[in-house]
Amino acid sequence: MREVIRLAGAFLVAAGISGTIDHLAVQPFWGAILNVFNRQVIPRLGFLTGYEIYADLFVAVVGVVVLAAAWRRDEDA
Repeated sequence: MREVIRLAGAFLVAAGISGTIDHLAVQPFWGAILNVFNRQVIPRLGFLTGYEIYADLFVAVVGVVVLAAAWRRDEDA
């Protein structure tokens, strides 16, 4: 289970960073996979208009928190 949580955290970090890059300049690598949040979710949420970069960076931060929690739990066990 911890491996799944780590994988999810790593994906969130990669998706957040990739979304930020995609918003600043076109992201040519893995764009269809990593930029789903950036291209599908953010445009549909009106309150994020103008805050797209912050939303992507928040996704990356959430990924770091998930990774840290998974590693911490692994150390405790």
